[in-house]
Amino acid sequence: MRRETRIAHGSPPPLERATIHPYADGVPGPVYYQRDAHPVGLEAERVLGELEGGSALLFGSGSAATMAVALALLTPGATVAVADGGYFGTVGLLAGPLRRWGLQVVGFDQRATPPLSELVWLEPCSNPLMTFPDLDVSIAEAHRRGARVIVDNTVLSPYLLRPLEHGADLVLHSATKILAGHHDALIGVVTCARDEDAEALRAFRGTSGIGAAPDPAWLMLRGLRTLALRAPRQSASALELARRLSDHPAVLRVRYPGLGDPVAARYVEAFGPLLSFDVADAARALAVERGLGLIENATSLGGVASTLEARARWEGDRVPPGLLRLSVGLEDVEDLWADLDAALARASPRDDHKAADRSA
Repeated sequence: MRRETRIAHGSPPPLERATIHPYADGVPGPVYYQRDAHPVGLEAERVLGELEGGSALLFGSGSAATMAVALALLTPGATVAVADGGYFGTVGLLAGPLRRWGLQVVGFDQRATPPLSELVWLEPCSNPLMTFPDLDVSIAEAHRRGARVIVDNTVLSPYLLRPLEHGADLVLHSATKILAGHHDALIGVVTCARDEDAEALRAFRGTSGIGAAPDPAWLMLRGLRTLALRAPRQSASALELARRLSDHPAVLRVRYPGLGDPVAARYVEAFGPLLSFDVADAARALAVERGLGLIENATSLGGVASTLEARARWEGDRVPPGLLRLSVGLEDVEDLWADLDAALARASPRDDHKAADRSA
């Protein structure tokens, strides 16, 4: 299930001079023009391709990668079935600006059979509702109906899950998050099972100019060197905090597949750094945000620093008003718990208790 490459244990070998030289005997090489390719990007794609088991391509962000998949691999008027409760930016792009292109977006419960479509979009450990699809069943059913399947693997990373091994056609990452791991790189990745999909995406990327620049590609390579250390540590801390939050009197519900999801347990041994939990209402969620000391109140996730955010401000009634999304970093779990417990106590009336909230 877990795969480690040379990147996890030290620096990768340098590219051959023939690869990095713009021209050889007057013939353009693979890096003759940066919009198409550059040496650090080629190295990052090689490493990610080994981790995922396919052909990896870098983009300027996860959203740029999403746009490339839609415009390079689908035809006008195509239908995309997108998992409910997943990253709201995916639906926002596909059902927003790309609707002018005729794209049809259908939401569905990814724990059930995907509807008829040209592309099925799955998201194990969906962000922020944390549902987990039965990948083997969903992918097989989508293929039987003639659809491609893309898996947004941002939350788990290829260290914990390799969707191409379960039959997915494409894997997408907002590499800004777990892969880069330090909240300092804006970058996206698509890894393809088929060479023809990779070539179509590469051609679109070069023409549109939405590839990743060298600096974020280098930062992501730096982050990948510690992925095999970060993923298990953050997963273990997230599970411990999820268990404690489940028993907290101010918390109504905790969402984390590690809390007994039998489907998720068939696919992964650890469940990543992300979880969400509900407090009574939006006002208390905002109070929890403001009551934190160690944990940063920020939108980003997956990095070495823990972050927490009330998601209703961005997603509206798509999520419960009191939903808080927590991304667990590398801080000591006892320090994290002390911060959360204190913020929850300050946000809740002294006589607050779980039973009263649930009956309200």
